[in-house]
Amino acid sequence: MQYVKFGGTGLRVSRLCLGTMTFGLQCDEARSNAIMDAASAGGIDFFDTADVYPLGGGLATAGRTEEIVGNWLKGKRQSFILATKCVGQMAPKPWDQGMSRKHILDAIDASLRRLGTDYVDLYQLHNYDALTPIDEALEALDTVVRAGKARYVGVSNWLAHRVARALGRSELKNLARIASVQPRYNLLFRSFERDLLPLCQEEAVAVIPYNPLAGGMLTGKHDRTAPPPAGSRFSLGTAARRYQERYWNERQFETIEALRPVAAEAGMSMATMALSWVLSNPAITAPIVGASRPEQLADSLAAAEKGGLPADLKARLDDLTHGWRAVDAER
Repeated sequence: MQYVKFGGTGLRVSRLCLGTMTFGLQCDEARSNAIMDAASAGGIDFFDTADVYPLGGGLATAGRTEEIVGNWLKGKRQSFILATKCVGQMAPKPWDQGMSRKHILDAIDASLRRLGTDYVDLYQLHNYDALTPIDEALEALDTVVRAGKARYVGVSNWLAHRVARALGRSELKNLARIASVQPRYNLLFRSFERDLLPLCQEEAVAVIPYNPLAGGMLTGKHDRTAPPPAGSRFSLGTAARRYQERYWNERQFETIEALRPVAAEAGMSMATMALSWVLSNPAITAPIVGASRPEQLADSLAAAEKGGLPADLKARLDDLTHGWRAVDAER
């Protein structure tokens, strides 16, 4: 496993990051542990989670993923880079969500309890909360860092202009700087190539994209003539509708069919090719890869070993999926 510099910081992280949002709903604790075992054995020692995970379970399951990850990390915390997130709703009260100082300071303490650790390496704002002044959120993140509860801070699902403003405000006020962004990015969703990725390259901000395989669509395993399979991200919990809206449509399936012979000609699986394409972008630091079974990580590890794609193959894939650069970035 290669290690790469985490944006403009002095930290180095594994070239892949393990995503955990399936733990506790799609995957029980035993299977989640097996996935983490397989990731660790493959050299992935950068894990990402969130307080609201498992995705799709709602308030009834919120926090369960952090508990599972924390249980697995007992006795080996120092061997892993650990990231988590806040902003999502964790309880019924209106202040139990968002970017307010109250919620951020409450949320980090609750996450640390569930994770069984006294700090996380990366603490991220999971979404943007327009009701909270950005200075209030940045000052709260700075408090978290100064208290030793997080080493670095980042954001997820933020548009480029908001990241740029946060960088400017933190520089002006001498606050902890946004070290990373976590956008959705894959062959079927390329909108952030227009602004966010160039911004991150210019400002030395790490990019750890999620959904590099489009929720499993880019594995080529799904059948357009059948309904979404039971137990998948497209049918499980409250997130199923979101995933269907993103990827389960005729245009997506047509693109996948166009990609299928390219992978066969290149002698690699669809998943390995799709992830290798993400890794070939110089703006990308460490894609977040997920799994519902340990063996699914094999294609991701193969992509990390390749480290990218030949220039001609990447150009071919760029041409085949060029239209996905225009997809609405906020969907």
